[in-house]
Amino acid sequence: MKKKASQKVLVTGGGGFLGGAIVKMLLEKKCRVRSFSRSHYPELTSMGVEQFQGDIADKTSVEKACKDIDLVFHVAAKAGVWGKYSDYYRANVTGTLNIIDACKNNKVPKLIYTSSPSVIFDGTDMEGVNESCPYPANYNAHYPKTKALAEQAVRAAGDNLLTVILRPHLIWGPKDSHLVPRIISRAKQLIIVGNGKNVVDTIYIDNAAYAHILAAEKLDEDPGISGNIYFISQGKPVLLWEMINNILKAGGLPPIKRSISHKTAWFIGAFLENAYTLLNIKSEPKMTRFVADELAKSHWFDMGAAQNDLGYIPKVSTEEGLKKLESWLKSRQ
Repeated sequence: MKKKASQKVLVTGGGGFLGGAIVKMLLEKKCRVRSFSRSHYPELTSMGVEQFQGDIADKTSVEKACKDIDLVFHVAAKAGVWGKYSDYYRANVTGTLNIIDACKNNKVPKLIYTSSPSVIFDGTDMEGVNESCPYPANYNAHYPKTKALAEQAVRAAGDNLLTVILRPHLIWGPKDSHLVPRIISRAKQLIIVGNGKNVVDTIYIDNAAYAHILAAEKLDEDPGISGNIYFISQGKPVLLWEMINNILKAGGLPPIKRSISHKTAWFIGAFLENAYTLLNIKSEPKMTRFVADELAKSHWFDMGAAQNDLGYIPKVSTEEGLKKLESWLKSRQ
């Protein structure tokens, strides 16, 4: 990428949290950027970004978006822990298959795919595992299952399309539209699940975007990394509930002190999932089995491969990131 500063790059979900951060870094590198999203974003237009609107599951729209493109960052996805499987499959699997086909049909040489460590999460403690960790036999949520299927499709894309798969974990920071707002909006209802000593990886938004740019650059330099998967994070696992309390503190809110056992939370989640399904309730249950496991178990990963192959080292520390987050949250009050 450094030698081809004028290349044209497509970012799916360019108006989103991670997609927007990647777009900004690409523009700083003087790339010509196109975004593909459902909606139009005036901010992107003001930055000189070409925008295509459409549904990622619509093959024709995706084909048009990939025309005359040198590199694709496929960031768009349906996230969350509740909803219909068909909706997750449509966005995450069908959408990714459309991207792969469109890249091949338009002779786009490189694809960077944003996956998630949740694709290998089996509900148990995962401490320092690397990319060789297998997919679990079963999933308790549609998001990780469909992301795993999409990830496997990218890996199987073939020699005509160079690919790198990144697994950022719990992205947070200014402009976050998912994790931080979720924590702050539920501050009064949040309760520690488990003993509160579980350790997790997180990643600050600028570091996540930087890793994506690095992956594209290294793929230019060494096509031999094509098909590889990389965990990316802050590189320093933290106590999950300490991190949640730090985010609450950044938002001017008190820490969580109440707790519930993992077993109790898991069974409450199973009960609510069944009840919501039987009663056809569309809103998300306050607890699910997947959320109970995520909140009570450790999940941090060996980042050695990303460091060795991509040269990835986080640029923004967690402490610095929290200060930036606090400033941003205060500016919105």
